[in-house]
Amino acid sequence: MSKQGGQIQPIRSLEDALNRCQTLGMRVSRQRRFILELLWEAKEHLSAREIYDYLNQEGKNIGHTSVYQNLEALSNQGIIECVERCDGRLYGHISDSHSHVNCLDTRQIMDIHLELPPELLEKVEQQTGIKITDYRIDFFGYQQSDKPRLN
Repeated sequence: MSKQGGQIQPIRSLEDALNRCQTLGMRVSRQRRFILELLWEAKEHLSAREIYDYLNQEGKNIGHTSVYQNLEALSNQGIIECVERCDGRLYGHISDSHSHVNCLDTRQIMDIHLELPPELLEKVEQQTGIKITDYRIDFFGYQQSDKPRLN
């Protein structure tokens, strides 16, 4: 694996993902490349079914089993992100540390990059005795509209 200073290089692009596959000895099949390309183009996390439907609508002609097997292999090797939800798994491309915004209306999960104030991180460290080196936050909410929501 490509290492810098003894650490594995992060996957920041489709090219990095393809290179990591090759470094790990994973064959970069036509189907695997289609899945990786789609996940890097997508602005959200997708279910296996959505990936299958999208690729076949685009004429890629890929089977259910192939989609599931490739997603499993890619997520097990840390090449793509797998988010477990009560109604199934969603997949997305790996990026630098990030948090998620979960839309309760559309069920989308979107990546968001934010940096917490150092004072907040220090407070967490003081309360727990653990040095924070990374973090992820899950936000949940509804789409904003001009009209207030009545529940």
